[in-house]
Amino acid sequence: MAGQPQQEPVLAELFSSHALNTKFTDLTPDAVAQAKVFILDTLGVGIAGSSAYGADTIIKSAMSWDGSGPSGSSSGASSASGQATLWGRSARAPSAGIAAMVNGFQVHCQEYDCVHEGAVMHPLATLLPAVMAFADKHDRAISGRELIVACAVGVNVSAGLGIAAKSPMRFFRPATAGGFGAAAAVGRLMGLDEETLVRAFGLQYTQTSGTLQPHVEGSAALPLQVGFNSRAALQACDLAQAGMPGTRDCFEGTYGYLPLIEGPVPWDLSGTMEGINGRRWLIAEISHKPYPAGRATHGGVEGILELMKQGGSTVTPDQIENITITGPPVTARLCSRPDIENPPPNYARLCMSYIGAKVVLNNKPVDLAHYRGQELTDTVTHDLARRIRMVSDGGDDPAALVPISVEMKVQGEAKARSWRCEQMLASPTRRLPREQHLTKFRRCWEFSAEPLPEKNRDRLIALVDDLENLGDIRALTDMMAPPAASARL
Repeated sequence: MAGQPQQEPVLAELFSSHALNTKFTDLTPDAVAQAKVFILDTLGVGIAGSSAYGADTIIKSAMSWDGSGPSGSSSGASSASGQATLWGRSARAPSAGIAAMVNGFQVHCQEYDCVHEGAVMHPLATLLPAVMAFADKHDRAISGRELIVACAVGVNVSAGLGIAAKSPMRFFRPATAGGFGAAAAVGRLMGLDEETLVRAFGLQYTQTSGTLQPHVEGSAALPLQVGFNSRAALQACDLAQAGMPGTRDCFEGTYGYLPLIEGPVPWDLSGTMEGINGRRWLIAEISHKPYPAGRATHGGVEGILELMKQGGSTVTPDQIENITITGPPVTARLCSRPDIENPPPNYARLCMSYIGAKVVLNNKPVDLAHYRGQELTDTVTHDLARRIRMVSDGGDDPAALVPISVEMKVQGEAKARSWRCEQMLASPTRRLPREQHLTKFRRCWEFSAEPLPEKNRDRLIALVDDLENLGDIRALTDMMAPPAASARL
């Protein structure tokens, strides 16, 4: 009615406009470059996750959910019958939703996927599996340029929610916030209009899951929540496109995401708005994970390696009296759990004592192989782990992961060795060199559930390097499942 004040747009409307109206030319060169880096990184860790604990169980259960069972075909017709690629496997998922769920689990199940430290979340773990599954089942070819923009706007949504939060994390943000980023990316590629994408965000919220209890218990149910929300994004966009209404004020409303999931301290949307307005690309702020372990352990890993060689000679494990890793409260909250004799793999990946012991014993970074088989029950590892602990520095920033300090007491030395970092390795200010990035990708390739040819690996690297000129991103998934031949090559 004339004369009435206009209402401020709700956050869902702002996110929708940003997701749908951003152009490739709006992105900075660095945002494009980092999008390509972390798309390849995410594909790599997803392939490695195909052989990790829990993956077989999930696939065995999920493949029959739509009544059709798995397909043995892996090449040529990704869009046929709605089938989609399972990364690292020849069997195909009977639907895009199941592929997104499985691949989302595989990306995060080894704690090796990239992270936005300020948002305390892994933004591509939920987003990229949903987008790639959508592309697999879609008739229209989606270009690499479209993929880059979809990832950039999706990360601005999900990590934008993370950086707005000012309370200690109460829910598992890679799943909860990650689902909204996935919905934004998929909705863009589907060609939804702004009003329909707003409905999709509301429908995503109705499906949002992400308890931190599996994190406390070290359960593989934690990364499964990433898969659930990745699948939910596809469902939310499909339902919205079909005309299903959703909640409109799903972010700031009385029972919306921010007050219910991220409360009770008032949130701060200033950084989020920088992204919405195109002045900030959060995808350019993502950190690699150089080690397959909780990001909160990475300063400890680097510090132990540095202290092992301090003084001119390498320390042997039996010379170490104790090691103390000190960091902000969230680091201790996430990774100070006590070592146990036969830990589940997901527990061990978030246990600083266990990880530190592996680093000392091998005098090199922790590896994917250290969470499998007899490595988990090795008595020497657990004896040493009792001498390693992580503690909080009592700081008041609920999202800070640095500074990290490490103190090592060595037999026969009067003074403890000490090390400190203000920025962890592979953070935006200490980016991982390209060769180390590719070394990680190649190591992940070796852990595929089914062997993948080296020529596929090298071809995938080349395709992502030139992603902005790729006409159909299904060429990427063709490289990620045997056999190597495909009708689109």
